[in-house]
Amino acid sequence: MGSGRRVRVGVIGAGSWAIANHIPILAARDDVELVSAVRTNREALAMLRDRFGFEHVSHDYREALALDPDAVVVASPAGLHYEHVRAALQAGAHVLCEKPFTTEPDHAWELNGIASELGRHLVLALGWNYRPTAVEAKRLMEDPGVGEVQHVLVAMASGLRGLLHGTGSYRGQDAFFRPAQETWTDPRLSGGGYAPAALSHALGLALWLTGQRASEVFAFMNNEGAAVDLHDAISVRFRSGATGSISGASSPPGGSAVDQEDAPWPRHQLQVRVYGTEGHLVADLERDFLWLFRDDGRDVKVDLPPHAGLYGCEDPPDVLIDLALGKAAENRSPADVGARTVELLSAAYESASTGAVAQVSWQEA
Repeated sequence: MGSGRRVRVGVIGAGSWAIANHIPILAARDDVELVSAVRTNREALAMLRDRFGFEHVSHDYREALALDPDAVVVASPAGLHYEHVRAALQAGAHVLCEKPFTTEPDHAWELNGIASELGRHLVLALGWNYRPTAVEAKRLMEDPGVGEVQHVLVAMASGLRGLLHGTGSYRGQDAFFRPAQETWTDPRLSGGGYAPAALSHALGLALWLTGQRASEVFAFMNNEGAAVDLHDAISVRFRSGATGSISGASSPPGGSAVDQEDAPWPRHQLQVRVYGTEGHLVADLERDFLWLFRDDGRDVKVDLPPHAGLYGCEDPPDVLIDLALGKAAENRSPADVGARTVELLSAAYESASTGAVAQVSWQEA
């Protein structure tokens, strides 16, 4: 794409979160042209045209892709991501996909391969991977590192209990457009409960930091009367031989709110700890704390800026546009990270259903 051109963007699944985050970020850029928005509900489509200036709105994503956008944001329910991302890539667009990437591992790896074959950028909306804590943690994992990874611990809690129970919503939604309950509570659309809704964020960070892929998974899940899981306890054996322990809990919204700089507590609760042959790394995004300790005596406590671990998803839409323009931007949430997350969570659901250890089927990266 030549210098001075504007990136023509379509949004498939212009729901509550896309309206609250992705679309305003794109609309604020001078180098973006909002071409088409796709969703159900005629009133919402009219609002999208009036509020953001979309040239075209539709119920049919094929109409949007027929307009030949340069880039597409896919923020539809997770069960539709494969169909929508695949079509957008094959139409020649660069794509930003909401998490979870897909609900089926083979679909995730297929999309990763299609993007590579077509030379298209595929970015996942994993906002924590772009925050200062995560960026510094990645730098430390690369140099000096912790040696060979032996164990990974992930602990996360967020205020999604009402949303997953179908009795409430989440903080951060658009004020006028509540998320459709079935998007979160119908496993056919959501792929599950807390695991894809929130742990996909935490695993996207942990697997990006460590480069690990799951081999065997055992899981307990607690629904507490909901149609989907509210709490998850997952044990993992990675292909490298390392082990992992992953904990996810949905809390009442007031106990683990969406992060805001003017309300420093409560925060999303998220810790990633990596233990290796030469040391360990602790990233506590709730408390803005990052520490690397090595057996050789190196002891690094990173001086992070205020609110370094606050969740924000401003970067992925910007990265999509910069990459589409050919600018030097780093995709810190690539498709292979999403695929490694999907295959781990898919095995966790299998294990929780059967009560046995689930093997992760081999898929080419």
